[in-house]
Amino acid sequence: MLRRYSNSRNLADNIRLGILTAFTAGMVNVASFLIFLSFSSNVTGYFAIFAAEIGRGDYYQVLVVAGWIGLFFLGSFTSNLIIIHINRNKYIAHAMPLVLEILCLLGVGVYGQFFYQETLSETEALLSLMLFAMGLQNGLTASISNFAVKTTHLTGATTDLGILLSMFTKKQFRNTPELTGKAKLIAAITVSYIAGAVIASLTYQSLQFKLFYVVCSLLVIVIVYDAYKLKLQRYLHLTQKKKKETTYHLLKQPGYNENYPQPEYKNKSA
Repeated sequence: MLRRYSNSRNLADNIRLGILTAFTAGMVNVASFLIFLSFSSNVTGYFAIFAAEIGRGDYYQVLVVAGWIGLFFLGSFTSNLIIIHINRNKYIAHAMPLVLEILCLLGVGVYGQFFYQETLSETEALLSLMLFAMGLQNGLTASISNFAVKTTHLTGATTDLGILLSMFTKKQFRNTPELTGKAKLIAAITVSYIAGAVIASLTYQSLQFKLFYVVCSLLVIVIVYDAYKLKLQRYLHLTQKKKKETTYHLLKQPGYNENYPQPEYKNKSA
């Protein structure tokens, strides 16, 4: 999910990444709405609020909302900055934004569970962390997938899916692998996002801030999955290399033939 970059990724890579990250984004967005009465996985609505607060003359709220938009932007900026500047190990570069996201969401969960007093300043600060975390995630998935995977909101996905379904009313588009693959990816992201949102709403009463621990656990799975795959590939590579070396040394033995066993000669004195 994280090892490959841009055009070297295939549809299966993007679908796996999209399903898990969209599921977590759906959970985070619903959790923030139920706890703080605000959304955290996108900033579309905050631009409208920003303009409305300017019109009302409430400049404190203007600064707060501008800060939230800026933090989402900063998260996306930070993700891509890490990816393009750490070239020696793509897996580490792609995993680092997720590690930062986990730390942010873990901080929200721990503070909310043990220290949260429901003050306005606390709410604004926790929402800031969540928006930065979602910016990190959206920037990561979009950057490594060549902008094919965006999982923190569904506005563009809904538009694209509507366009694709209308195109599929003609056979020539239904037979285009690139378009059908894109439709599968968008549909998978949409279903996964909704599933995460529904599960968060059903479990909120019992889990509350512990929901963020669940989200962090799912993001850890994304990181560990690729670490396991890399370890398995190295093991198979070393095993194959050792096998080739063993075969090479056998071929160097005098009289050894790989395909035919050496004949056994009778003792002439017998």
